[in-house]
Amino acid sequence: MKHRFLGRSGLKISEVCYGNWLTHGSQVENDTATACVKAALDAGITSFDTADVYANTMAETVLGEALKGQRRESLEIFTKVFGPTGPKGPNDAGLSRKHIMESINGSLKRLHTDYVDLYQAHRYDHFTPLEETMQAFADCVRQGKVLYIGVSEWTADQIRAGHELAKDLGVQLISNQPEYSMLFRVIEEEVVPASKELGVSQVVWSPIAQGALTGKYLPGQPLPEGSRATDEKGGAGAIKRWLTDDVLTRVQNLKPIADELGLSMAQLAVAWVLQNDNIGCAIVGASRPEQVADNAAASGVEIPEELMARIDGVVGDVVERDASITATRSPSQRET
Repeated sequence: MKHRFLGRSGLKISEVCYGNWLTHGSQVENDTATACVKAALDAGITSFDTADVYANTMAETVLGEALKGQRRESLEIFTKVFGPTGPKGPNDAGLSRKHIMESINGSLKRLHTDYVDLYQAHRYDHFTPLEETMQAFADCVRQGKVLYIGVSEWTADQIRAGHELAKDLGVQLISNQPEYSMLFRVIEEEVVPASKELGVSQVVWSPIAQGALTGKYLPGQPLPEGSRATDEKGGAGAIKRWLTDDVLTRVQNLKPIADELGLSMAQLAVAWVLQNDNIGCAIVGASRPEQVADNAAASGVEIPEELMARIDGVVGDVVERDASITATRSPSQRET
């Protein structure tokens, strides 16, 4: 497993990060979740990403239990704040000082740790002054509860504003967590250039496009039984947009490239993401331990430029590149 510096900081994280969105506390049983975490550790993964909103705090609880007994200093634990948790009262969401301070304390208890390595604003809060949010994050750092701060699905302008305030407050905003894959490249035009300028890395989710890039979904064929696409609790809604015959045909046409590199289709997808030098890590999830081991093997793979160009030619115009999509990821009204 290779490691990379996260942003313009001294923190190193594993190129492949294990994340538990949609799985822990909902899609898979706790024993399986624990086995997946152990498989990640066995594969050399040291970075783990979660959020308090995942399964309404249960995902953090499961991850905390699974990591018990591990040397804390050898791990990088990331979590997030924004989404509604608990009974979803009027202050149970957003990036107010109240919600941030209460949320970090809850996350630390569930994760069985005194601090998290990276605390991320899960979305941009249009209803709380950014100054209030960044001051609360800075205070979490000064209290020793958080080492570094990051954001998730923020636009280039929002990242710039947050980064400037963080710098003024003497803390490091070093990451952004967007969706990114061969099929979804909306960050390339604006977010990545701004991030490179500021010293911010991308911690990307869905590098395999919710499983569409594994090649197991075939054009014109029924969805495989037990797959994510058939599991309403496991992300069926998220993958649906990629299950057109056009997209799936192009994905099948990637198989000769994967074969040429000696990679599985999933490994090709993860390795493709890691070719971008602004990527700190690719977050992978799993419902079975063997999936973790397969994905982790993408670390360190170098895809030659000619094959990167072939991949671009294969996926062609099904790629989503509209930079304006990022702005739609943060809700325009409170969920509670």
